[in-house]
Amino acid sequence: MILVADVHGAFDELGRVAAMGEPLLVLGDLLNFVDHRTHEGMLADVVGRPVVAQLAELRSRGDREAARTVWRALHAERGSEIQERLEALTEIGYRAMGEALRGARAFVTFGNVDRPERLAAHLPEGCRFVDGVVVEIDGWHVGFAGGGVPALGVPGEVAEEEMSRKLAALGPVDVLCTHVAPAVSALSADVIGGRPKHSHAVLEYLLTSRPRWHYFGDIHQPQANRWRVGSTECRNVGYFRATGRAVRHGARP
Repeated sequence: MILVADVHGAFDELGRVAAMGEPLLVLGDLLNFVDHRTHEGMLADVVGRPVVAQLAELRSRGDREAARTVWRALHAERGSEIQERLEALTEIGYRAMGEALRGARAFVTFGNVDRPERLAAHLPEGCRFVDGVVVEIDGWHVGFAGGGVPALGVPGEVAEEEMSRKLAALGPVDVLCTHVAPAVSALSADVIGGRPKHSHAVLEYLLTSRPRWHYFGDIHQPQANRWRVGSTECRNVGYFRATGRAVRHGARP
C-alpha cells in the first residue's frame, strides 16, 4: 500500500498515483485553501492574492490579532459573498478529487481544511471514507483517525478529547494513520509555517498501544519527517502538493 497526505488540490498528480493500482491511503487535506508558499488557493481566488499575502505576513510576524482584525473587517464587508464562493470552490475541488480517484482502491480520511461530509459524498465507487475505524489492508490492521488540531473552528478540526475517544476505540493496530502529527517537536514544528501543530492524544496512543508504524501529514516543512516514539516508527507522508510523491508502506527513504 502507498500513502499520501496534504494533496491540497494537486489532483492531476493524485490521479497518477491512484492509477498505480495499489491500495492508496490518503491522509487528509484534499482542498487547497491557501498555499503559504505562493499565496495561491481557494482563498486567493475569492479575496485576491494581495490580501492573502498581507494575512500571511502578519501571521509570520506573530501578529495574529492584526491578521484577525483584517479578516474580520473583510468578512464584515463581503461575508456572504466570500462564503458563497468558497462553497462553490469546495464543490469543484471535491469533484476533481472524485475524478482523480475513480477506479482506485483508496481509503481516505480528512484533515483540518476538509469538510468531512462533503469529502465522503464525493468519493467514487471503490473508495472508502475512513475515520475512527480499523481496516485490514494487505494483511495489516490499519487504524484511521482523521482531523486536524483546533485553531479556527472549522469542520475539519477535532478536539483532543474527541481524538482520544477515537483512538481508544481503535484498540491495538499494526499501522496508525492520522492527519495530525504526534506531540513530538521535531515532527510537529513547521520551520516555514510557524507554531507547532500536534496532538498529545496521538502521542499517548503511540506510547500505550505501540503500533509498529504511524503515518501522518499536516506539517509541510517539518524539522524531521521520521522519528521513533518507543517502538513505533513515525513518518510524515506529505507534503504531496509540493512533492507529487507517494510513500510506500514500510519503505526506507
